[in-house]
Amino acid sequence: MGIVTPFPGAARPSQIGFDRLELNRILDLYGRMVAAGHWRDYAIDLGRDAAIFSAFRRTAERPEFRVEKRPALRHRQGMWALVGEAGQVIRRGHELGPVLAPVERRLMKLVEE
Repeated sequence: MGIVTPFPGAARPSQIGFDRLELNRILDLYGRMVAAGHWRDYAIDLGRDAAIFSAFRRTAERPEFRVEKRPALRHRQGMWALVGEAGQVIRRGHELGPVLAPVERRLMKLVEE
């Protein structure tokens, strides 16, 4: 009667990661930023609390932007966050698309008719 057995499906994952659609969306944006000459390198950090994609202007710098996925915040502020170079949260949300919008806006150029 004194033995408590944890439910097998309720165990916390040992590592948070991006699924294929999320990673495709992020890498598509990264590829367009590289083609435009804004970014040169990236890093992916998969941890217990968060999965972080960092984009660098140059390899030896701090990342210009970080895209963070924190599933623990999905019911509060949203599990996605776009963090700037100084560590400020630029955008936070429940879906990836609107969180990446400020970076995608940098790629838009005014074209003369």
